[in-house]
Amino acid sequence: MKKLLLIAVVLLSLFSFTGCNPSGNGELIGVQGRPKWRETQPYGMVYVQRGSFNIGPSDQDPAMAGIPTKTVSQEAFWMDDTEITNNEYRQFVSWVKDSTARRLLGDQYPEFLITEDSNGTPIDPPRINWREKIDWGDPDYQMAMEDLFIPENERFFGKKEIDTRKLVYEYWWIDLQQAAKRSNSYNFQTQRYEGNVYDSQGGLKPIENRSAFIMNDQVHVYPDTLTWIRDFTYSYNEPWATRYFWHPGFDEYPVVGVTWKQALAFCNWRTKIQSDYLTTKKQPTLQAYRLPTEVEWEYAARGGKDFSMYPWGGYYSRDEDGVFLANFKPLRGNYVEDGGISTMKVGSYEPNEYGIYDMSGNVAEWTETAYDEAGYSYFSDLNPTFTYNARPDDPPVMKRKVVRGGSWKDIAYFTQVSTRSFEYQDSTKSFLGFRCVRSTFGEEFK
Repeated sequence: MKKLLLIAVVLLSLFSFTGCNPSGNGELIGVQGRPKWRETQPYGMVYVQRGSFNIGPSDQDPAMAGIPTKTVSQEAFWMDDTEITNNEYRQFVSWVKDSTARRLLGDQYPEFLITEDSNGTPIDPPRINWREKIDWGDPDYQMAMEDLFIPENERFFGKKEIDTRKLVYEYWWIDLQQAAKRSNSYNFQTQRYEGNVYDSQGGLKPIENRSAFIMNDQVHVYPDTLTWIRDFTYSYNEPWATRYFWHPGFDEYPVVGVTWKQALAFCNWRTKIQSDYLTTKKQPTLQAYRLPTEVEWEYAARGGKDFSMYPWGGYYSRDEDGVFLANFKPLRGNYVEDGGISTMKVGSYEPNEYGIYDMSGNVAEWTETAYDEAGYSYFSDLNPTFTYNARPDDPPVMKRKVVRGGSWKDIAYFTQVSTRSFEYQDSTKSFLGFRCVRSTFGEEFK
């Protein structure tokens, strides 16, 4: 009996030192029991491996005279293999519509909101109950959701429709740029923040605590469909204005008519729905989706061909048989020579060496980077970018964002991988869309 007791004591001692003792037997072993994790390929994205290249003109092009080149290094990232399509963006709009409807219904039908967690603890504010179905034809439901529909005095031919002006996505983010300023650092001696921070509306306020770095924005999510008419004077584009976004025939066409802020809101929502899903599966959350920086976009567009003018690696916009290799405006007044007259289905042309489609033509694309003619001169040579969250009262020049890739209505020059252009962040265009990227974790993806 004494022998068995001695063995038990020895085993208990070994267990305490190897399994539960955080000291690690006096050795540096790191925190044990960490979850194992390996990054998998995101749906619809391709991996762009890290590397270095020269940003700027790839050849002696007179149109780019005076634009410098610069050798930079770029960390790896994931990028959408196509531009965001109408159907993909419609998922965002539908989510906003359904979430708004459920909150309105929750005032009269508590089953549409979750007010307590599994332990009975109140949830403030309540969460949406997505399992409860909405019968959109129910007159009582329609009455409860009356604020979501167009007022009677504004209806065309008395038709009751969703008021797209009410589709607003509210989200929050942490402004790391302001948090990183030395003047905004936490003072451990005085135990307080001593700097000032600009809020989401551009107001300057003292930092009372670190929540001051949490920014909030509300964005109307429905695309500007009238941009098809507004962009072209004396042109009959009404069919695109009334059909392009919602008709199933255009599902796989790139979404257009979205502002820079709408693109940011989409990225935030895309991050949210994936994070919410992973949380239910008790899995670690991933890096956030976002717009690519200007340099990330150019690096991905080149497809590993550092000195080519176009994503396909050549110096010309046609192949050896004279066939155009992208959707752009190839000839004066002739939009159709390349196979389309305006936008085309994403992926209609061959991808570049990274497997990414439509980096030239189809629609131009928003990037995260603020536009400055002298940007290359002060960009860092490591993951370079220049970000600026323009405030409402800023002059228009501060609201310029870099646009890349050229579009269906542009000449070949704008489809070159090194051509820079810009649009104002609050503008919408019938030739401007976007795609998302996501940063990677740790080691190179295999």
